[in-house]
Amino acid sequence: MTSPLLKKLLNGWSKLITVLVSVVLVVAIALAFPLFVNNGPVKYANIVEHFKYGSIGSESVNGIPYWIWKVMPVMFGDQLPGKGYTSLGFLQEPGHDLPVGFSQRKTLIPRVGLNCAVCHAGLVQDSPDAIPKIIPTMPSNTVNLQSYVEFISAAAADARFTANEMIPEMQALGASLNPLEKLLYRFVAIPQTRTALLRQSERLSFLERQPDWGPGRVDTFNPYKALQFNFPMDQIDDDEIVGTADLPVIWAQRPRAGLQLHWDGNNDSVDERNLSAALGAGVTPATTDLKGIKRVADWLWELSPPSYPYPIDPSLAAKGGEIYRNTCASCHAFGGDRVGTVEPIDEIGTDPHRLDSYTYDLLSNQNMLYAASNLRFKHFRKTNGYANLPLDGVWLRSPYLHNGSVPTLTDLLNPPGDRPQTFYRGNPLYDPENVGFVSDVAAPNALQSTQDYANQPTTVRSYFKFDTTLPGNSNAGHLYGTDLANSDKQALIEYLKTR
Repeated sequence: MTSPLLKKLLNGWSKLITVLVSVVLVVAIALAFPLFVNNGPVKYANIVEHFKYGSIGSESVNGIPYWIWKVMPVMFGDQLPGKGYTSLGFLQEPGHDLPVGFSQRKTLIPRVGLNCAVCHAGLVQDSPDAIPKIIPTMPSNTVNLQSYVEFISAAAADARFTANEMIPEMQALGASLNPLEKLLYRFVAIPQTRTALLRQSERLSFLERQPDWGPGRVDTFNPYKALQFNFPMDQIDDDEIVGTADLPVIWAQRPRAGLQLHWDGNNDSVDERNLSAALGAGVTPATTDLKGIKRVADWLWELSPPSYPYPIDPSLAAKGGEIYRNTCASCHAFGGDRVGTVEPIDEIGTDPHRLDSYTYDLLSNQNMLYAASNLRFKHFRKTNGYANLPLDGVWLRSPYLHNGSVPTLTDLLNPPGDRPQTFYRGNPLYDPENVGFVSDVAAPNALQSTQDYANQPTTVRSYFKFDTTLPGNSNAGHLYGTDLANSDKQALIEYLKTR
């Protein structure tokens, strides 16, 4: 007959074993769940909404659990320049939970990832007191991706990034976690997310060797080396370590088919370019949402660029059209004999860092991606310069050159010595006279700083000072058109507004 004391001990051990088995089962289910369940993205019927908020497959592996992502700017706001993710330039629309460029996938624990719009949706403000407008498919001109990476890295390194600290903050923010979800966040999501973000931070530590990117720019291929292929980035030469470039437009893809794409013309396949860009946003070959990407690609195939919305002088534009056809069209108009071909760096004379950052070693690794399917990359090449790009919608591409080192078209048609050595990026206020975004003020003016403005798509309170003397930031080169008479330059600019 079992004694009461022994019975009590056995019951205690039984309960402990039950708890441990339950935890092990929860962890096992959480790890195995994506393999056995058709986890699905939040879907949008409208193609523009899908572009801004739909999934391309970045959430499953490289996404952040929803409530962790939501609580980070609240708990670790001291690591942000202002309040919330909008202080990093992300665009927040009324009625939307996530900023533009973020998608959500429904798994056992919903996760948040990046999509195409994080780099390809920008902001235009007609006047200081006007409500800024979000324009999809133009380059992002306010989002500071490097600062976002630095923020989530700093949050993960914070001693408060623990279940005991974060779960109460999540619940205070509105998270209604059931017992299973609490267990998952406590034993799986929070510790795994912290480990993953710290590992990513370590791999991206080479960013400390680069000048700050600032808003509207990204180093595409060096993070690629570190995160996709685990290159020993501490051994990368200084000549290769800076590859920062401006974000491009992505409308009207049909006429771009067969052209040499990316700034350096390293790929002539639109489909491969799309998949490569998706990898840069956190997709892996195993998690690629091909249907989601194809839906966006089909829309972009025929999409026209937004028309210039400000007054144009027709007679001056007609004169500029003749100048354009005689001096620019062969390199920058669809059908021109040199458009979409690579201009050797020695001839164009612009900053070489982005070109030098793309190496044969990276090329060899890239062409092994998607090797298990018919999507395997085959078109990447190493070039010797930068591609001549068509200028459709050129009014929305400010700042100019591949590295975004020249603020306006007026500045671009001046010799390099007369272009601004320093200017400010990130201001959505448009300058129709010079064709570009206002770049000579360090912060929003009084009208832009009102409370009404704070409730609009972004709440940036200061702009990024761009220094053209830093590595990768040179505004030299592209002398074509700089020798025109001032009257001809004005006419050419007026015509370019119509492109």
